[in-house]
Amino acid sequence: MSDTLELAIDFISRASVTPNDAGCQILIAERLEKLGFTIEHLRFGEVDNLWARHGEAEPLFVFAGHTDVVPTGPVESWQFPPFEPTIDDGLLYGRGAADMKGSIAAMLTACERFIIDNPQHKGSIAFLITSDEEGPGVDGTVKVIEHLEAQGEKIDWCLVGEPSSTDRLCDVVKNGRRGSLGGTLIIKGLQGHVAYPHLADNPIHKAAPVLKILCETEWDQGNEFFPATSFQISNIKAGTGVDNVIPGELEIVFNFRYSTEVTHTQLQQQVTNLLNEYGLKYNLAWRHSGLPFLTEPGELVAATVESIHNVCGYEPTLSTAGGTSDGRFIAPTGAQVIEVGPLNNTIHKVNECVSVEDLDKLSEIYQAIIKQLL
Repeated sequence: MSDTLELAIDFISRASVTPNDAGCQILIAERLEKLGFTIEHLRFGEVDNLWARHGEAEPLFVFAGHTDVVPTGPVESWQFPPFEPTIDDGLLYGRGAADMKGSIAAMLTACERFIIDNPQHKGSIAFLITSDEEGPGVDGTVKVIEHLEAQGEKIDWCLVGEPSSTDRLCDVVKNGRRGSLGGTLIIKGLQGHVAYPHLADNPIHKAAPVLKILCETEWDQGNEFFPATSFQISNIKAGTGVDNVIPGELEIVFNFRYSTEVTHTQLQQQVTNLLNEYGLKYNLAWRHSGLPFLTEPGELVAATVESIHNVCGYEPTLSTAGGTSDGRFIAPTGAQVIEVGPLNNTIHKVNECVSVEDLDKLSEIYQAIIKQLL
């Protein structure tokens, strides 16, 4: 059994559902301390975070990741108990196997080998690990970044171990992410009897033409790096549960995943203008959870592409698709950020798993990237 696999099994066996770290970061810190890393345990609210650094010189290369996992869902639906890591037919099963305890294990073993081979490497290596990535994301990486900025520490290159691959290991590398803007819209009406509609005001009917426009609007056309901005309604709630009462209000929850061709303030203004144009009475609460970011071709992208080619024999596709990640907190500092990790086809599902062979290859790729940069 390889060191990477053994470490991944240890991590998966710890039920670290957000924000519980379940001792994962202590294990990481112990291994890094043996390599000469300076360790900082940073707890904000109920969230454990780890900052560990090897060296003081520039440039600074950072591995970023999270030890927390999403809930398992119905345990009885799993082929194997989700926190009892099991190898079957070349796959390692367990919650967090792909997202992203396997990646953290690969980061650690890659770093161990690199430092043993290159004890006097140039620059510095650091780990930024949180237990709040799958949750609200308010006491995790964003707070660590604030702490580092206050200390004057600047990240040059950051590799986030999110599961980026689609069909085979590292066939896709995320070199950016779209922004995320959510909203909760409450359309006000007047409750009444369906037989007397003139004495009521149906907010569903009032909102219908506006929702049609929102769904059909082309917000932008994207660009060479980003797909066009997307608007999606995720929840609609209205009514009393019976068919003879016109509801008094309608609640709509929606989200924009937006490109760099538009700003979140422009989107907010467009929505507000439309609501006002149709004379709706409403309350609208916005949630802006991340700006879009892009790492253009440079040292980090080049080192990543070449390392994947050398280990796997093919070059990855660069992509900005998918959801948000903690890279959105790191990129605004000026750091180059990429996401490289295992296949994402089972993440957040029952029977989450990762290829045992891929774990070892991922560790090789991570080591090769550090070696190219430092």
